[in-house]
Amino acid sequence: MEQNVVISNLNDFIFCPRSIYFHNIYCSFDEKLYQTTYQTKGKNAHKNIDAQKYSTKKTILEGIDIYSEELGVIGRIDLFDVDKGVLTERKNKINILYEGYYLQIYAQCFCLIEMGYSVNKIRFYSVSDNKIYNVNLPRDVEKSRLKEVIRQMRLFDFNNKNFTQNPNKCKMCIYKELCDYYKGE
Repeated sequence: MEQNVVISNLNDFIFCPRSIYFHNIYCSFDEKLYQTTYQTKGKNAHKNIDAQKYSTKKTILEGIDIYSEELGVIGRIDLFDVDKGVLTERKNKINILYEGYYLQIYAQCFCLIEMGYSVNKIRFYSVSDNKIYNVNLPRDVEKSRLKEVIRQMRLFDFNNKNFTQNPNKCKMCIYKELCDYYKGE
């Protein structure tokens, strides 16, 4: 039986597949030991969602678990307005909409649809500057790309000697000191 892919790992995988491994090593440690201010602010932006205290309106689903048997993914959504069919993924500060962000919200959208919800609109919300970024609903091409990335995640070999990484991403990685691919400055 194949293990389900965690939706939040889609962005991590696009950033660097090895970061998922290091994250799993550190998950039992106090986050203050390894997270940067950026990660801490991101986590704080989700506190009310995770505690399901963002809205008292019963038709706003917040922080609920989602699943897609077709895709083999599991995760959580930030906010879904059932009445309007609006799925919102919150980020602390959005400067660029990265491919990994799109893959996450597409996976969330497909999960909700498979779970019987009607999704009419998807968007990102940048908390610190109060900006909304509307996103087109995913089509077959986005679903194919999502499935391909999930396939790549399942096949990724941590010990692959031919692995290459973008050095600019390495500079931003909170696990760079552990990684033998980081060359430092």
